[in-house]
Amino acid sequence: MKFKMSREVNGTIFRYSISIILTLLFGCILIAVQGENPLEAVGYIIEGAFGSKINIGNTIRWVISSLMVGGAATVAFKSGVSNLGIEGQLYMGALSAAIIGYSLELPHGLHIIACLLAASIVGMLYALIPALIRMYFKINELVTTLILNFIAKYLTEYITMWVIMGGQQSANGSASITTPQIFKTARLSTIIKGTTANTGIFIALGILVLIAFIYKYTLEGYEFTQIGHNINFARMGGVNINKSFILVFLISGLISGMGGGIEVTGSYYRFTPNFSNNLGWDGIMITRVANNNPIAVIIVSIIWGALKQGALHMERMTTLNRLVVIIIQMLFVLFVSIDYDNLFNKWKEKIKSKKINYKGGSSIC
Repeated sequence: MKFKMSREVNGTIFRYSISIILTLLFGCILIAVQGENPLEAVGYIIEGAFGSKINIGNTIRWVISSLMVGGAATVAFKSGVSNLGIEGQLYMGALSAAIIGYSLELPHGLHIIACLLAASIVGMLYALIPALIRMYFKINELVTTLILNFIAKYLTEYITMWVIMGGQQSANGSASITTPQIFKTARLSTIIKGTTANTGIFIALGILVLIAFIYKYTLEGYEFTQIGHNINFARMGGVNINKSFILVFLISGLISGMGGGIEVTGSYYRFTPNFSNNLGWDGIMITRVANNNPIAVIIVSIIWGALKQGALHMERMTTLNRLVVIIIQMLFVLFVSIDYDNLFNKWKEKIKSKKINYKGGSSIC
């Protein structure tokens, strides 16, 4: 057992080490061909993420959203559920929080709870749709969740434009499509003045720790994990697959919706289309890099948030575009997904077979 564990750990370390080396190599080439010094560019990213109190606060702001979407994706993928609809659930939750935030007058603490509760419930109910479609119509959730992302995006824009704004739009186009600002009583407290770093960081960290606890110490978490590993084995072991499947979708949707609520109550203070900027896909990539480990998601989210904030500073200080950092992030996700052990074993087998063929050929001669 000890040998098995050590081999697994060594394999993980090897995979991440190779991935980091390859990412750095390709990243340096990408930066160099654009006429910039890779070391200077990396220095600007670090400075932009951690170089001052303001920069740290802005990094925390991105870490919060990364933690929420990473947590939602982890619950789904660790349990074998392909929830690609995190983006849509995020949108539905954000609009719900904004409506409660500007339309109701409540005491400060109660108002925030109402906003986040509404966001969580709506995100959860929106995630229930693909789960029920999968159960009753046998349509793969990969298809339905992807479609529901587009529906959520345009539905929330339609509601904002035609229901809340009454169809009025200024010359600024889509940038002017917003809900009214939420009341100050609905806003999360700022933890670093001059930034949008807010108390949502404690909510997000608490959720990740809770996810880790559920999967490690509860029966439900054990059943979710078994479904993720082998659904047929879980079914034979007495796990109620349909119930667990729906429950996983509900939890994932709840976290996604709450993530949208935190974006509105902690950063934007209103709902506006395109606020997400592909946060849902960030969550899927974060949990992929973290190998569906909730604690690892915290570490990866900190790095992810730092890169997002640092990229803005790098863009100001060099001729590079922040998209360079996004490409480097994608490369890391790609490299970390490769099964290096399998490639290495195949390579060894090829060399071994060539040696055998060579020896066989020489003996015939």
